Amino acid sequence: MRITTQNGQVVLQADHTPIAADVRHLTDIQMRALGVSRVAYIKPVIIEGEDAFAIHAADGTPMALTEDQQTAVEAILQHEMVPALLH
Repeated sequence: MRITTQNGQVVLQADHTPIAADVRHLTDIQMRALGVSRVAYIKPVIIEGEDAFAIHAADGTPMALTEDQQTAVEAILQHEMVPALLH
């Protein structure tokens, strides 16, 4: 299974057949296919009075802090993971 993005959509590729999926509306089967080690959540937080974005593994383990959401998304994608924004 290969995970990439195309036009802002997450694309799951298995056996050379791409399947587009909106990460906000994944089915149970798609979520299991992703694997928890491949999903990272971005959560807006306030650290010492400053807005920041926390990156967490799917199991809730804190991974990093960034100053803006775009940097968080880029960091997750660089590590070949799928970003998901928490509100």
